[in-house]
Amino acid sequence: MIPELGQFALALALGLALVQSIVPMMGAARGNLVWMRSAQSTALGQLVFVAVAFGALMWAFVVSDFTVKNVADNSNSLKPMIYKVAATWGSHEGSLLLWTLILTLFGAGVAVFGANIPHALRARTLAVQAWIGVGFLSFMIFTSNPFDRLSPAPVDGSDLNPLLQDIGLALHPPLLYVGYVGFSIVFSFAVAALIEGRVDAAWARWVRPWTLAAWMSLTGGIALGSWWAYYELGWGGWWFWDPVENVSFMPWLLGTALLHSAIVTEKRGAFKSWTILLAILTFSLSLLGTFIVRSGLLTSVHAFAVDPERGVYILALLGISIGGSLTLYAWRAPAMEGGGLFTPISREGGLLINNLLLATATGTVLFGTLYPLFLEAITGEKISVGPPFYNMSFNPLMLPLIFVMGLGPFLSWKRADLRGVAQRLWLVFGVSFVAMLVVWYIVTKGPVIAILAFGLAIWLMLATLQEWGARIKLFRAPFSESWRRMKNLPRASHGMTMAHLGLAVCIFGFVGSSAWKDEVVTFAEPGTKIVVAGFTVEFEGVERVRGPNYIASRATLDVTRDGEFITKLYPERRNYPVAQSSTTESAIRHTLAGDLYASIAAPASEQAGNAWTLRVLYEPLVNFIWLGSFMLVLGGALSLSDRRLRVGAPRRAKTPANVQPAE
Repeated sequence: MIPELGQFALALALGLALVQSIVPMMGAARGNLVWMRSAQSTALGQLVFVAVAFGALMWAFVVSDFTVKNVADNSNSLKPMIYKVAATWGSHEGSLLLWTLILTLFGAGVAVFGANIPHALRARTLAVQAWIGVGFLSFMIFTSNPFDRLSPAPVDGSDLNPLLQDIGLALHPPLLYVGYVGFSIVFSFAVAALIEGRVDAAWARWVRPWTLAAWMSLTGGIALGSWWAYYELGWGGWWFWDPVENVSFMPWLLGTALLHSAIVTEKRGAFKSWTILLAILTFSLSLLGTFIVRSGLLTSVHAFAVDPERGVYILALLGISIGGSLTLYAWRAPAMEGGGLFTPISREGGLLINNLLLATATGTVLFGTLYPLFLEAITGEKISVGPPFYNMSFNPLMLPLIFVMGLGPFLSWKRADLRGVAQRLWLVFGVSFVAMLVVWYIVTKGPVIAILAFGLAIWLMLATLQEWGARIKLFRAPFSESWRRMKNLPRASHGMTMAHLGLAVCIFGFVGSSAWKDEVVTFAEPGTKIVVAGFTVEFEGVERVRGPNYIASRATLDVTRDGEFITKLYPERRNYPVAQSSTTESAIRHTLAGDLYASIAAPASEQAGNAWTLRVLYEPLVNFIWLGSFMLVLGGALSLSDRRLRVGAPRRAKTPANVQPAE
């Protein structure tokens, strides 16, 4: 009965989405206030009904209702409860329902918190959001119904992919979806502004909080997924340029450009059409990712390789959404006012370079992701584009970006004095250069680009701290005065500082764990000793242990350094009988300086006998990645909490349409 309730709720949500996609738009065109305000109630209604459907599906997983095909395919009665709940969004159908729930959540957010947005713009924005909702609700109901029944029902379920039965993957999809689905509301604002024919500082101020919310969630989701891959997959890496990783990374890159571009539109009235284009393209890349992982074009540990019919449906949605919005942009954008003038050496110029580098980097990742697919479609040849391509093409684009990030906040709007800025930063530049040389002297291996990136990270950190210190007159005024100025500084300024520092910290982790890690892979029997980065690791043997829905082979490793006991590590190889698959559970000794990482696997060679394949790595500075990611999210949260973004959006001088109450 409850699954049927969920099915009925989805049908009602689709009906409301159809009404919301038409009536408010007509109301905005005719100046009918009642029709425009109907978008608020229908947006809230959509959220309620989709939430009921999502709750119904979760209930089916919790009680192990195997009459529901989705539950039978992705759950099992032996599974721990937390993973039964997480299985709600662990399948194609469930993840699509979560996708739609978040879509309606952002629409309801504008309905509830958008009181300072003009009626016509809010109505058009919610109508566009409903267009997207119609597409995905109909896709779910007609091709990917999460409530399909099975008759007769199986005695037990097939279980979820064991790799996904992890707390990291329980939290990763919701955060990730809030991120790139959150850009849907920014897309809706952009299309609504194009329909209205007006983009100004007020529009940019209204868009920024939603962009920030989506960006910080996407940042957290990507970082959490990277952390999961690091400790769960047993490869000892945190990023593999997997196509499914790339489809979440590309909206993050363009979303970062959008955040900075919207600042220029708000402060100086410039970059208007560029900001609109970024809003369209950012969400378009989210839709592209949805198509790629659900079309069967590729297989990945976290892709939904389903039948091509569903991919064709999403491709049609993709064509309508992207094609329609870009056509509207081509028609409307040339009529937009250019905004304030500026010289190349200015804050606007620095942010323009920032945007161009981020856009180029996005294009590079997009090419590396799609080229193998196009080549296979045309020639039938299968190739993979991996780290060597991105190391040669993507990484060099990031070096000037890091430099500009440190320099940009010191530049003035419209026109900047480059000599004066250089005089303020000469000490930072000198210290960064000396620190880079010291690192080069200490670390005798690794590519030159790694040393350069490390030095630029130091530059970014010191320049960011100097700019923040100058704002509060640190060491140039009494401490009480600096404290007062710090408390009165807008939270968005603190957020920018925290985010820039966070990126610098991330770079330390990226470089250290990629360029300077030490690794040993060997066949190990009891008594085998290996030395990694000064640690002596002794393999003591393997024992069998039983978990709630798996059987594991657990190794014991004794770790010493210079004869002193450090710790014991217990990597596992787990077998899931129901799913008929195995996973590697790594064992990690975490320190801020670096991780000692161990994993085991059954040897592929018969000559190895009873030995196990033992892999031990030392990952220098890798935890700086997670620390820096947390700082990025915290910086976004500080900026989002700025009162100016929440309630201080400026009122337009005049309303674009004469709004009259309905008779």
